[in-house]
Amino acid sequence: MSQNPTKHTKVLIIGSGPAGYTAAVYAARAMLNPILVYGSEPGGQLTTTTDVENFPGFAEVIQGPWLMDQMKEQAKAVGTEMIEDHIGSVNLKSTPFEATGDSGQKYTADSIIISTGAQARWLNLKSEQEFRGFGVSACATCDGFFFKDKEVAVVGGGNAAVEEAMFLTKFASKVKLIHRRDSLRAEKMLQKKLMENKKIEIIWDSVVEDVLGDREPKNVKGIKIKNLKTDKTEELKIDGLFIAIGHDPATSLFKDQLNMDNEGYLITKPDSTETNIPGVYAAGDVKDKTFRQAVTAAGMGCMAALEAEKFLSH
Repeated sequence: MSQNPTKHTKVLIIGSGPAGYTAAVYAARAMLNPILVYGSEPGGQLTTTTDVENFPGFAEVIQGPWLMDQMKEQAKAVGTEMIEDHIGSVNLKSTPFEATGDSGQKYTADSIIISTGAQARWLNLKSEQEFRGFGVSACATCDGFFFKDKEVAVVGGGNAAVEEAMFLTKFASKVKLIHRRDSLRAEKMLQKKLMENKKIEIIWDSVVEDVLGDREPKNVKGIKIKNLKTDKTEELKIDGLFIAIGHDPATSLFKDQLNMDNEGYLITKPDSTETNIPGVYAAGDVKDKTFRQAVTAAGMGCMAALEAEKFLSH
């Protein structure tokens, strides 16, 4: 079997989404001829989001998959080479950096921009996946607005869950926080605020067993929950369910080569996208567990490309 010759590029971008595509646009316009390698789900988390109302520049509601498509076409139009392949291993210990795809293709690069993103953890219920985008969400800041004067539930017990519950009280008439234990992991200050909020009810020692709703048109009507201490199940009437049990950044590829925090997010220098290896940059949800917005990811993609350009010019 003849092997494809190694592909060399000044900038290799791994992962597609607002961060990767924006990095590609900037790198291509800087005449760096970037290669962007995208996996089986190009566009990342936004492709599972229908209505996007918070991306600047669009007065009308736009669709997540459409926005990602536009970004991809824009990156292509200015000169990005797009390759569908899954990067299985990287070697960042010597330059040029090396990456190998599952296809067998080898890539070498003078700089690398990592924008492999993160994925929300789900409860992995069949009904939850079925109603995803139709009342089940993993992002209150994205979708809270759609639940004005409605009743919603949040699943989780950490900072993210408590913050989502608090945020949702701006819109929802009632928020039920469902946690599998009898105490929260969230920091004490946040817990105090939560307890003081009249709109929030905490349901302890409980897990969601099923999401209930209509199939035509698709929308959530309630959930079935089970109390782990009494084994009793009950149905709650709600209009929306928010899953806030954490995200997993796609960083296993870089273990033992790049600095990460205890949750696996890549660590970059302050006010920079540079990792602990000069010439290797990280942008978007792969390094950002605070904001996780399309616009902040795009901003970081721009920063990474500009930093890579400066690095390459020296």
